[in-house]
Amino acid sequence: MLEKIRVPRLGPGRPRKKPASVAADKGYSNSPCREYLRRRGIRHTIPEKTDSQAARLRRGSRGGRPPGFDEERYKKRNTVERAFNRLKNSRAVATRYDKRGYVFLGTVTAAAVVIWLRA
Repeated sequence: MLEKIRVPRLGPGRPRKKPASVAADKGYSNSPCREYLRRRGIRHTIPEKTDSQAARLRRGSRGGRPPGFDEERYKKRNTVERAFNRLKNSRAVATRYDKRGYVFLGTVTAAAVVIWLRA
């Protein structure tokens, strides 16, 4: 669920783009990742690890408040990730043996049709 926003060009070269928001799993729940996203002004939806949550609660009022988490956005991320994983069950999609883009697009389309017919 990456929404791109345009950032004006500051000089020669290509214009820089940054995502408006990022949805990630618990592996990216550490402080440096969150601080980096905040510093760049990127909204994030990252669940807090269970042990980090327990440590924060153990510290009481000094533990700080929990990071913001939008469950609805995270559910949408999970849906998209599951769809990609179902596509990757097709060996040709996962390994990408096709050299040309239009052939690979046909392979992905065929895999999507098979998934659609089975559902």
